[in-house]
Amino acid sequence: MDKYRTPTLKEKALSINLDAKIYGSFSEIGAGQEVAANFFQAGGASGTIAHSTSAYDMKISDSLYGETRRYVCQERLVTMLDIEFKHLVEKLPHRAEESKFFSFADTVETINYHKSNQGHGWMGIKFQLRPQGSVNEVVLHVKMHDNVALLQQRALGRLGVNLIYAAFHYYQNPEKFLASLVDGIDSGRLEIDMLRFEGPDFEYIDNRLMALQLVRMGFTEATIFEPDGNVQQPTDVLYKKNVFVQRGRFRPVTLVNLDMFNKGLELFKADPEVNPDNILCLFELTLKDLKAGGNIDPKDFLDRIDTLRTLGHRVLISNYVKYYKLVQYISQVTKGCKVGVVLGYKNMETIFDESFYTNLPGGLLEAFGTGFGGKVKLMVYPQINHINGQMEVGTKMRVPAHLEGLLTYFLDNNKIVDIENADGEVLHIFSDDVLHMIKTGKKGWEVMVPASVAQSIKEKQLFNYPVGEVSV
Repeated sequence: MDKYRTPTLKEKALSINLDAKIYGSFSEIGAGQEVAANFFQAGGASGTIAHSTSAYDMKISDSLYGETRRYVCQERLVTMLDIEFKHLVEKLPHRAEESKFFSFADTVETINYHKSNQGHGWMGIKFQLRPQGSVNEVVLHVKMHDNVALLQQRALGRLGVNLIYAAFHYYQNPEKFLASLVDGIDSGRLEIDMLRFEGPDFEYIDNRLMALQLVRMGFTEATIFEPDGNVQQPTDVLYKKNVFVQRGRFRPVTLVNLDMFNKGLELFKADPEVNPDNILCLFELTLKDLKAGGNIDPKDFLDRIDTLRTLGHRVLISNYVKYYKLVQYISQVTKGCKVGVVLGYKNMETIFDESFYTNLPGGLLEAFGTGFGGKVKLMVYPQINHINGQMEVGTKMRVPAHLEGLLTYFLDNNKIVDIENADGEVLHIFSDDVLHMIKTGKKGWEVMVPASVAQSIKEKQLFNYPVGEVSV
C-alpha cells in the first residue's frame, strides 16, 4: 500500500484483519449494525473478530449490559466497552501473551421514517497497543445529517472502521487521528462534537486541545468544557435548559467581565419566562477571538480556560462569529427554553450593523428572524463615552431611521434590556491593559481581576506571568 495514499475502507478493514495480534469484539445496539459488517466483508475476519453482538431489542440489550433509561448515551457506551473488554480478557487467557485485545461498541439512533428526529450516536474503542499492555479508550459522539437512515448507517460504518484503524495506526499523531476519522465520508454528512482520549498511552494528549481541534478542523461548530476541564457533548448539557451566555476574549477574565456576568444573570433570573432553578451559565469563546496573529496559541487557549474554570462555570468554544448564529445554535438545543445573552454596548451596535449580514439573502432581517426571533433576551452592559463622558445604554442606542421600527419591536417585546446597576468603579478596566501588565511584571493588575483568577495566574504562571514581578 502506498504510504502517501489514504487507504480505502476495505484496505483499512483488511489490514486490521491480517494483523495477527489485533483481536477483539464488536457490539452494536440500535440502528448502528454496520461496522462489524465491513470487517466481515473485507475478508480474513476470523483473525480479528472473537465475537460480534447486534442488538435491536431493548430487553436483549438490558440482558447484556443491565437496565437503563437511556440507550443512546455515553454512559451506556462506556458500560458496553467495559463489559465486552472484561469478557475478552476472562474468556481468552490463552491469547493474552500474543494478542492486542480490543472491544468496539456503538449505540445509535438514526433518522426515523417521519424525519422528526436528529440521527446521532456514541461510538468507542477500548484497546491495547501491545499484548498484556495498558488499556486505552477513545470515545466520540456523532451527529448524522443524511436524510435517509440507510445513508446514515453506511456513514457510521465507515466512521467505525476509521476509528479502529486510527486507534492502532495514528495513536501517536492526534491531528492525523482526527483527520482520518472522516476518510471516505463526504463533507457535511457527519458532525463529531465530542471526542475523548483516555489511558496511559494517551497521557500526552490534552482533551481540551482535542475539543478545540474539532471546532478548528470543522468537525463541529461548538464544544463545551465542564469546570473540571472535562469535555462534554453540547446537546447533553444544554438540552431543555434556560441558557445564559457571555461572549468575550477573557484574556484574562476581569472584574468588568464578572460584573457583566453577575448583573446580567440577575436580570435573566427575574424574567417571568425563566425558571431560576433551570438555568445553565456559559462563558463563550469564538475561534476568531482565540486567534492572535492569525493563529491559535494552544498555551494561550488553555490559560484562558484555566482562569475561567476558577469561576465555576462551563466554557463554550464555538465557530460562530456573529451573535445570531450563536443564539440560533443554542435555541435549537434548548427546545423552547429561553436564551439570555449579556453583551457590551459596542457589541449591541454591531448586531444592528447591516454590513455584517451581506452574506445572507435576507440580510439583517433574515439574521434577526433566525437568531433573535424566538425566546431571546439581550442584556446590554453600558459603556462610558470617552468624548462627552456620558453613559451609553442599549435602549437609547441610535440606529439608522429605517431600522428604528425593528429596534422598537425588540424593546416592546422585552428582548433588549439595560443593565442599570453596573459597577462604575470597574468600567475603566480593559483586558488588554491587564494582559500587558501581567506580561511585563507591572504591579496593580491583581485588583482588576477576580481574586481566584489572580491566584491562578500567579501559581500556574499563566499568560506568560514572570516568575518574579518587576516593580514599576
